[in-house]
Amino acid sequence: MSHILPYLHPVRVATMLDALKCRILVIDGAMGTMVQSYKLEEADYRGERFARGFDSQHEPARDVITQPGHDLKGNNDLLTLTRPDVIGAIHTAYLDAGADFIETNTFNSTSISQADYHLEHLVYELNREGARLARTCCDAAAATTPDKPRFVIGVLGPTSRTASISPDVNDPGFRNTNFDELRIAYREATAGLIDGGADTIMVETIFDTLNAKAALFAVEEVFEERGGRLPVMISGTITDRSGRTLSGQTAEAFYASVGHGQPLSVGLNCALGAKELRQYVDVLSQVADCYVSAHPNAGLPNAFGEYDETPEDMAALIGEFARSGLVNLVGGCCGTTPAHIHALAEAVAGVAPRVLPKALGIAA
Repeated sequence: MSHILPYLHPVRVATMLDALKCRILVIDGAMGTMVQSYKLEEADYRGERFARGFDSQHEPARDVITQPGHDLKGNNDLLTLTRPDVIGAIHTAYLDAGADFIETNTFNSTSISQADYHLEHLVYELNREGARLARTCCDAAAATTPDKPRFVIGVLGPTSRTASISPDVNDPGFRNTNFDELRIAYREATAGLIDGGADTIMVETIFDTLNAKAALFAVEEVFEERGGRLPVMISGTITDRSGRTLSGQTAEAFYASVGHGQPLSVGLNCALGAKELRQYVDVLSQVADCYVSAHPNAGLPNAFGEYDETPEDMAALIGEFARSGLVNLVGGCCGTTPAHIHALAEAVAGVAPRVLPKALGIAA
């Protein structure tokens, strides 16, 4: 089985594991919030490559891209290719704020999600260049702080479809995707992330565990093909105060469903703020025999869909997570900024990381 494969980047992985044993590591914050602050327009998303309405480097896409009504604005992943200066600046801002891990700008870089823009042909490139850009930023930051290495998380997002739930309330048996379609999409994305230099692969913002299982299966298939692996991180989403994922699982059930993948970490992100997420992180910390992560939103959205929780308020909540021994990695999701990450980094500095149950002699 692929879990016995050697690591593709053994030195970097060893450095990461050593750091995790010593301190709580910090993941970066939201990408979308930061992109919005640049007030980009359609021309920014198109850049020179798509300025004439088609992909000038991929002629077969000409007829598709020129169909009316297919603007590219909002496809933040595309900015890796058309405005790498913006994405690189965001990565660097989080690194300067104290982040140990930078997530690639690939949340929607699967053929399923890129189909909304008729850019499925870019998936491998988006993932490869997303990882390459993050790698460059991390290496530059690490060069100035040799005692603080930085790592790239290759992000696999959930896609906009769910394999477990019908999108049509009048047809409960209908599905708009399936395991194999998801598996194929995730294989392509994973290959790009590896080739771009990612240190880990994170399956994140999981609202449907069947989607995640397809992603994890695809990741392992790619590892087998490459003859080596990367550490895998998994982060689910408790969608509301019911304490369940969208597909109906509690935190315990979620971990039971994905723990077979022997992940480096399991955690929760998105949907809830730190205050609301705490009890579910606590549950994971009790049942997980791997590291535990938490990167919540900056509170719950207000009536305008914005996030009001200040860096100081969020840091106080996450600091309590740390002092209670619940976490090994912390960061931010929707609404968070470099200011939030800086406050989080300060809040957990010097606090001992959660001790793995195996290290305590607790049966997994």
